[in-house]
Amino acid sequence: MTEEQPDAVDRIAEQWAHERPDLDVGPMLVVGRLHRAADLLDQELRTVFARAGLGNGDFDVLASLRRAGAPYKLTPTELAGTTMVTSGAVTKRVDRLVKDGLVERSVSETDGRGRVVALTPKGKRLQEELHPQHLANEERLISALDADERRQLAGLLSKLLLSLED
Repeated sequence: MTEEQPDAVDRIAEQWAHERPDLDVGPMLVVGRLHRAADLLDQELRTVFARAGLGNGDFDVLASLRRAGAPYKLTPTELAGTTMVTSGAVTKRVDRLVKDGLVERSVSETDGRGRVVALTPKGKRLQEELHPQHLANEERLISALDADERRQLAGLLSKLLLSLED
């Protein structure tokens, strides 16, 4: 249980402790909070993108292409790796972004069978306009944590993520 006030996960854990005192619900306190926080963060992050007519997955493609550096091109396989989604999800996102004139597909210069996805000037402008807004929104979302808490949480989450990716 948290020291200040119980959260939704505390209440669930209390119910299980009452119904099944023989079970250790300790892992639920971490995993449940991670799930709940991820859902809430996702909802809050979408607002910046939605104002621009994008889903957060769309922004992720634009951001991946922009941070790849000039000429802001990646293969669909590279995009899938940097956005951490399936190739099918990348295809759907790229299709939407092509339709909106934010990215374009072309034949690879090094492999005539391959394709590349590139930011258009319009896509680059939109990404560069939204990125500061996105970072300000992230700052707002973690404002309850001081700098030391942020570093500690980031380190712990990295450790957990590395163990899960192994």
